[in-house]
Amino acid sequence: MTTHPDQTPCPCGGPSLATCCGPRLDGSAPAETAEQLMRSRYTAYVVGDLDHVVATHDPDTRATVDRDAATAWSRQSQWLGLDVLATEAGGAGDATGVVEFVARFALGGRPQHHHERSRFKKVDEGAGPRWMYVDGETLKARPQTREAPKVGRNEPCPCGSGKKYKKCHGA
Repeated sequence: MTTHPDQTPCPCGGPSLATCCGPRLDGSAPAETAEQLMRSRYTAYVVGDLDHVVATHDPDTRATVDRDAATAWSRQSQWLGLDVLATEAGGAGDATGVVEFVARFALGGRPQHHHERSRFKKVDEGAGPRWMYVDGETLKARPQTREAPKVGRNEPCPCGSGKKYKKCHGA
């Protein structure tokens, strides 16, 4: 079964590429929100449209984009999905916004994720104000913390066996 191009699911999780991120990638419709721009940038990595990634980077720092590294990452990755975790401002009437997301991918067959909190701002480059990616903070997973107090080796096992922890579940 072949999928009609208009029915191709959007990599960002939208219903179809033609109605979701496609118009942003081809330039026919600018992003109305910071989240829409972030989703279109993710989709650009998936489909290998690095022109969109560069064009939607803040003009003040656009020259610092390592296009070769971004292209290599885009091509070498198997893209597995996008999860938008939170947004702050970034609406049609806002000048700035923040989007926190997790991009899931596999590299060399190993599943990985990129968790980022990205900043966006509206920039007027002559065609009216448009959303641009400013920068992002890569977030690391929080370390797991113990909820219950630690059981000492010579204390009774919490399972209720009556044995010392070291002789029961501590072995």
